[in-house]
Amino acid sequence: AFMFPYFIMLVFCGIPLFFMELSFGQFASQGCLGVWRVSPIFKGVGYGMMVVSTYIGIYYNVVICIAFYYFFTSMTRVLPWTYCNNPWNTENCAGVLSPNSSVTLNITSYQSPFNLTLGLNQTLKRTSPSEEYWRRYVLKTSEDIGDFGEVRLPLLGCLFVSWVVVFLCLIRGVKSSGKVVYFTATFPYVVLTILFIRGITLEGAVNGILYYLTPQWDKILDAKVWGDAASQIFYSLGCAWGGLITMASYNKFHNNCYRDSIIISITNCATSVYAGFVIFSILGFMATHLGVDVSEVADHGPGLAFVAYPEALTLLPISPLWSLLFFFMLILLGLGTQFCLLETLVTAIVDEIGSDWIIRWKTFVTLIVAIIGFLLGIPLTTQAGIYWLLLMDNYAASFSLVIISCIMCIAIMYIYGHRNYFKDIEMMLGFPPPMFFQICWRFFSPAIIFVSLNTGIYQKIITN
Repeated sequence: AFMFPYFIMLVFCGIPLFFMELSFGQFASQGCLGVWRVSPIFKGVGYGMMVVSTYIGIYYNVVICIAFYYFFTSMTRVLPWTYCNNPWNTENCAGVLSPNSSVTLNITSYQSPFNLTLGLNQTLKRTSPSEEYWRRYVLKTSEDIGDFGEVRLPLLGCLFVSWVVVFLCLIRGVKSSGKVVYFTATFPYVVLTILFIRGITLEGAVNGILYYLTPQWDKILDAKVWGDAASQIFYSLGCAWGGLITMASYNKFHNNCYRDSIIISITNCATSVYAGFVIFSILGFMATHLGVDVSEVADHGPGLAFVAYPEALTLLPISPLWSLLFFFMLILLGLGTQFCLLETLVTAIVDEIGSDWIIRWKTFVTLIVAIIGFLLGIPLTTQAGIYWLLLMDNYAASFSLVIISCIMCIAIMYIYGHRNYFKDIEMMLGFPPPMFFQICWRFFSPAIIFVSLNTGIYQKIITN
């Protein structure tokens, strides 16, 4: 059921606003702050984009650093989260491959407690080796968000590596990052295809794919689903981050950004759907192996990337190889996004100051931004870091993106003027924007964004 509102949001909001940001940045040849010379009163929208990019960039590199950590620890004969015989495991650990596990597979649940009779009538929560490895070894999660505990030095080291890689790839701006992106943007498709071919050949893969494709039509009228679809579209396409405007500012003035926006948006959507097949084929295999429903092994967020999927990888032959491929793919995808986030901040700073000396010292500005980003990310490597990471992710890149996009659309169409903007695009591309985009920019997109924003925020009062 999520796919229907997702595609509606893509057609009427995602693609039109993607084209708007590309054309806006390309015409002005400025970053997310400089473009607002067309309407200085709305320069705050550019600052909002900067804040969002800064906010996301801080915690996003922490996710990359965790992927680095898992990548390094996968260089072994047996993945460390395979069995329950490690010092960090508890008596409640119940691994699928653990030789000493006495828990039958048909009653194993990793998400909720269940009754287990062991001479005494007790209620125990069984956890998987991958979950205990994630929480008790990698993160050593504290009991409370306010209890920061100690800095996890392995994660701190990986965070340093992440920022060094990002800086080195951006040392010459888009000239250097553009070359790296050829690899970071294409190689994940190779890894996805390898994992897809392996996934669909596994027992139970069909069950996972059917679970993925079967709609739950009873949720189609759920306002939260539509709000989540809008947030997901803006997040996946990068709308309102400032990155689209920044990258488009480096295009040639007469570049066909209309064609680019259509191709990139559809490719992004198709990739998301394709990745879903890869993920759910593996989860279907895992569910069959455990003897449970696919819904019981499906997770979201970090739980999917660092708990459910690593657990599934242990069930594959030559599991370290598949683990290396999977986390290498995550690293590449994360770095591609991080390049854009950092370049957005640096370009905005350079454009805002505008002096010759700041342009000459752009590499130094990039270094300073990277150092500050590293320092601000250190608290997220503490034992309470995962709580703050999830908190930031929940509020940084959800409705804030929707609000910024709505204001940007209104400012360009009704303050700068839709006729002026259409003439600018015609001068740049040689043809005016198609009528569909004109209607979306003026009416459909702002209206749909406003409605989804209100329905997404609204929640019924629940008593007791």
